[in-house]
Amino acid sequence: MRVGLIAEPWWVNLLLLVPPVAYFLWRRNGGLALAPHQLLTSGVFAAAFGFVEAVVVAYLRAATGLLPGYQGTLAEVMRRSSEFYQQSQAINQFPQSLLTLEVLREGATIVMLLSVAFLTAAKTSSRAAIFLWTFAIWDITYYAALWATVRWPLSLRDVDVLFLIPRPWISAVWFPLLVSALAIAAVLFARATPPKSG
Repeated sequence: MRVGLIAEPWWVNLLLLVPPVAYFLWRRNGGLALAPHQLLTSGVFAAAFGFVEAVVVAYLRAATGLLPGYQGTLAEVMRRSSEFYQQSQAINQFPQSLLTLEVLREGATIVMLLSVAFLTAAKTSSRAAIFLWTFAIWDITYYAALWATVRWPLSLRDVDVLFLIPRPWISAVWFPLLVSALAIAAVLFARATPPKSG
């Protein structure tokens, strides 16, 4: 019996291990010292950034003619994209110059999320937690905003190009959403319990 991979390349599947491993490491070291305002402010940034990223992707697809109905109204885009748009195939149709811009945009996204982590927390473990937290919220918001604006993905089984660095990562949409949900849970449950006063 052959076991199929969820994502390609094979090592992308290892992302499922990141949240539980991080959780156990954080708990073993006494938990995370993150205040609710740190999670709230970084989470608000991540959600706003996820929406901006989804809009940029929609504009980029429309500008290259890969988003059916882009000349019409948003309602027409929604109707037609659900009929014809295949995200995982669109990457092969991108001009090389725009593909280079996509890689640079993804690199800039990681730099921005890392910057928030460094600005929010002092300890390395807390910075890692804030990075996972913001990445997860950004990713969930990204897919929610794409669905709200252009009605893609049609289902959680739709295949997507998750990332391009160092080469395209491909999986069904449910996979990054699951990893993101696990990352959020890991951060929330790994927070240190404040000492009781009295």
